Amino acid sequence: MTVAEAELLDYDEVVERYDPVMGMEVHVELSTETKMFCGCPNRFGGEPNTQVCPVCLGLPGSLPVLNQQAVESAIRIGLALNCDIAPWGRFARKNYFYPDQPKNYQISQYDEPIAVDGYLDVPLDDGTTWRIEIERAHMEEDTGKLTHLGSDTGRIEGATTSLLDYNRAGVPLIEIVTRPIEGTGARAPEIARAYVTALRDLLRRLGVSDVRMDQGSMRCDSNVSLMLKGATEFGTRTETKNVNSLRSVEVAVRYEMRRQAAVLEAGGRIIQETRHFHESGYTTAGRSKEEAQDYRYFPEPDLEPVTPSVELVERLRDTIPELPWLTRKRTQQEWGVSDEVMRDLVNAGAVELVSATVDHGASSEAARAWWGNFLVQKANEAGVELDALPISPAQVAQVIGLVDGGKLSNKLARQVIEGVLAGEGEPEQVMTDRGLAVVRDDSVIKAAIEEALAANPGIAEKIRGGKVQAAGAIVGAVMKATKGQADAAQVREMVIAACS
Repeated sequence: MTVAEAELLDYDEVVERYDPVMGMEVHVELSTETKMFCGCPNRFGGEPNTQVCPVCLGLPGSLPVLNQQAVESAIRIGLALNCDIAPWGRFARKNYFYPDQPKNYQISQYDEPIAVDGYLDVPLDDGTTWRIEIERAHMEEDTGKLTHLGSDTGRIEGATTSLLDYNRAGVPLIEIVTRPIEGTGARAPEIARAYVTALRDLLRRLGVSDVRMDQGSMRCDSNVSLMLKGATEFGTRTETKNVNSLRSVEVAVRYEMRRQAAVLEAGGRIIQETRHFHESGYTTAGRSKEEAQDYRYFPEPDLEPVTPSVELVERLRDTIPELPWLTRKRTQQEWGVSDEVMRDLVNAGAVELVSATVDHGASSEAARAWWGNFLVQKANEAGVELDALPISPAQVAQVIGLVDGGKLSNKLARQVIEGVLAGEGEPEQVMTDRGLAVVRDDSVIKAAIEEALAANPGIAEKIRGGKVQAAGAIVGAVMKATKGQADAAQVREMVIAACS
């Protein structure tokens, strides 16, 4: 049963009486060509059950073969998180009786993960950092996908039919687990969001995953418990599963803190369980939380141990790029923009796109304007991430070049970009095919001005009398007559000249 909003403890009272303790488990699908243990393609969005084979369907007699690229990606993630890379480790079978795992077990790493004992210094909005200690990062395979039909919530409760898609079964997955995060106080929800944000940015910079939370390639489980101020023993934790947006991470932590505090203040006890997050901002009970022994782990007999050499680890260490937030700080200084402007660009996912557009010859100011405003609007209309729009930084730079060269106005440039987004070709081709180039023929503009002045003699008389602000109406008429393809500044000059 959901705790009603009126029954939730006020957040200020929560942090006055209790210390929150968090633990974050983030699952990341790797962008490999094939799945973790077979040659099936690893692609999002295929027709259900078309990217499967005997191995990922768990058919008798099939044997797994480890994906080398997935192992190297896991090592790079571990190195980027300042982890120690294990020189030897085994996979295990995690027995998991659920229909989205056709083998009835998941191949995972249990007590011998690929990476251990790391940390990530997470940048916060106030310019400080918070160190999050990483307990482990381990390799495993993803499960299939269940779609429940007939229920109001989309969950199995009340469903009349459940559909299974095994395309995702066997996709390479890295689970990154933090140590308990203590001492955050009132900033716990903010720090939870900042950690997942930093991790997403880091993984994207590594190029190991597209980290699309909206598509499930990055999913967060947030563990939260409360202990009374001054206590030394952790409270009972709950685990909110599969939170799929940065905002939702923050909202889920805040809600659980308020809900648990309300239960404790009423004399109740917290049940160790998984909980479902609802996008309207609350959690509901799932199932009782299993312990490790419930999964009956044992070594996977069909896979050899993972034994990365020192030479391989050092070669991969050389591929680790600069942390994205350090790059952004340097870029911010180069662009000369405020913290607020940079934060807006970061939140929009525009920084790397702007940088790439600048690399193709555009000014940073123009690139920021297009990516941070018009294209963000287009992404929101399409319901996709900014970098998923079908337009490249090179194409945006071409549009900016056409504007700078006087071939397009900003208004016409927006139409060109819409044409590129619609798949009509490169910017110059769209401009030509749609007939959008700025009209530079003075005779054409002059004829349109004369016609507009003749149609509006009163306005023409005001301009001649020195009220040049009245020229705006004539400019508007000329722009309409030329379908917006005349240069408005040039038209205004010609209008005033014609009336002098």
